[in-house]
Amino acid sequence: MKVTILGSTGSIGVSTLDVISYANSAGDQAFEIDALIGGRNASLLIEQAKTFRPNTVVIQDENQFSTVKSALADLDIEVTSGDAAVIEAASRPVDKVMASISGTCGLLPTMAAIDAGTDVLLANKETMVCAGPIMKARAVKSGSKIIPVDSEHNAILQCLDGSQKVEQFTLTASGGPFRDASLDLIRAATPEQALAHPNWAMGAKNSLDSATMMNKGLELIEAVYLFDIPQSQIDVLVHPQSIIHSMVAYADGSVIAQMGTPDMKTPIAYALGLPGRVPTDVKRLNLAELARLDFRMPDDERFPALKLARQASDAGLIGTCVFNAANEYAGKAFLNGECGFLDISAHVEYSLHRALDRQSSEMPHNVSTVDDALQVTEIVRTWVEERLKN
Repeated sequence: MKVTILGSTGSIGVSTLDVISYANSAGDQAFEIDALIGGRNASLLIEQAKTFRPNTVVIQDENQFSTVKSALADLDIEVTSGDAAVIEAASRPVDKVMASISGTCGLLPTMAAIDAGTDVLLANKETMVCAGPIMKARAVKSGSKIIPVDSEHNAILQCLDGSQKVEQFTLTASGGPFRDASLDLIRAATPEQALAHPNWAMGAKNSLDSATMMNKGLELIEAVYLFDIPQSQIDVLVHPQSIIHSMVAYADGSVIAQMGTPDMKTPIAYALGLPGRVPTDVKRLNLAELARLDFRMPDDERFPALKLARQASDAGLIGTCVFNAANEYAGKAFLNGECGFLDISAHVEYSLHRALDRQSSEMPHNVSTVDDALQVTEIVRTWVEERLKN
């Protein structure tokens, strides 16, 4: 099976290569890496290329092209750089593309893979949030399958029985590093504290989104688009142990849950192996050792992200696109020391209000194309930047 990895130097990309390496060594699967696409981490990309010997390597940061090209000069590997090269690599004929470039910048490469008819393993929730119906329509046209990698949506996929008798989805949330913190402590949170996730090893954006619970808002919207279910049929529970990843309730009263130790290798392996399963070296779940599982409702006062996500979802694609963009740019501002932790939600709320309640003339009437989604994203960027200056 030929695989391309968009974002190979990020946490999902690294875990994907670990899964492939283990499966190949176990003799259970034969995976071949066709293309590795990295952002700025040239040294790790070089190391990956020397280990997995892909046909193509792309470093998105053009300033690092000569470094990567020189390091791989003795190998039969094509080396390119830049945004256009990323899209071209995503379009190469392979069996599956792991789409794990974080943020809205992953939208165009993911769309390129879909348009090529390749099955996409979607680890970039932002692309679905800002363009889900567009992506799905183009996937139907090209014959591409979109397979979720986020642990929650991957879990739902594993729990669905095809009966069409679903009553409710329940997404679980770890609660992040501030799940037990007071509002005063959350207000004073530093970037270092926000990125210290208690259960998962993730990149900066996903770690911050977990701390604000914006990730759960994004995941709620992603579930709406992936599984064609209204947000009112999706619950969220804080589950500190991160053992149950999602649950699906059916009309007969049955509730099916997917469980496992908190390790992204499990959903990655499931997505790679579908319709079969790929072996991993993930630590096996021991319920007797764990002894207890805890659940509680999320606190909307300390974490308003879910309430905002539901409002955005009810507004349709323009609402979810604004939600995604405002969170992305406000999150960057917080990490750069330009605003406080609670300001992230405030920027999202302001942007939603400006786009929806005031019927902003700056916004397109609807979001029906990728260009529309990118236009909305750019408009929201300017709004957030304006507020940061005031």
